[in-house]
Amino acid sequence: MTMLSSLELVRRVPLFAMLTEAQAASVAESVIKRAFRRGECIVEQGKKSNALFILLNGRARVVSVDNRGREVILATLRPGDHIGEMSLIDDEPHSATVRADVRTDVLMLGRADFVRCLPENSSMTYAIMVGLVRRLRHADRKIESLALMDVYGRVARALLELSAPQAGTPERVIQDRVSRQDLAKTVGASREMVSRVIKDLEERGHIVLREDGGMLVREHLGMLD
Repeated sequence: MTMLSSLELVRRVPLFAMLTEAQAASVAESVIKRAFRRGECIVEQGKKSNALFILLNGRARVVSVDNRGREVILATLRPGDHIGEMSLIDDEPHSATVRADVRTDVLMLGRADFVRCLPENSSMTYAIMVGLVRRLRHADRKIESLALMDVYGRVARALLELSAPQAGTPERVIQDRVSRQDLAKTVGASREMVSRVIKDLEERGHIVLREDGGMLVREHLGMLD
């Protein structure tokens, strides 16, 4: 990978958007591009990777597994998201596994370069803080939904979080196929229960299942959240 291509990749990453030319060039000299196949672990729960990972493309899921092998999906990561910073900051093993959903390209920034970049680049430090706060808020919402919502409310919130606004309409859309098993792992319910909820939401007009596996989410689904 040439220096020019490294710099171009760095410039596309929101985390590095506010860097000066000199700072971006310094980061570009330190990053490594790596590709992960579908199902491959980017970071593994209970282990250290000693690097910051920034998704360039693809998609990855954050999962936590208990000592009985039960898996919970905590979040879905998309291009621009970064992972591994908590382990770099507190020098503890990763608290969750991040696994590529599809082929995913990432930029890797090693511990020494990460530690050097933080005091040198206040904008990067701020972006890391914003990312951590956003992750904490997401965790708070997940704890709240598990504690206070029934399965209908948890499924509704999960679908809203997976969806994106559709231009010119009040509807939202989920482009990718929604796996009932993955949704069950996200909301803490059985696959059978989630399937019943999805069927009921469809019959009541809250959602529309598309032939390609995607989903239209009606605006009023938020009233169940």
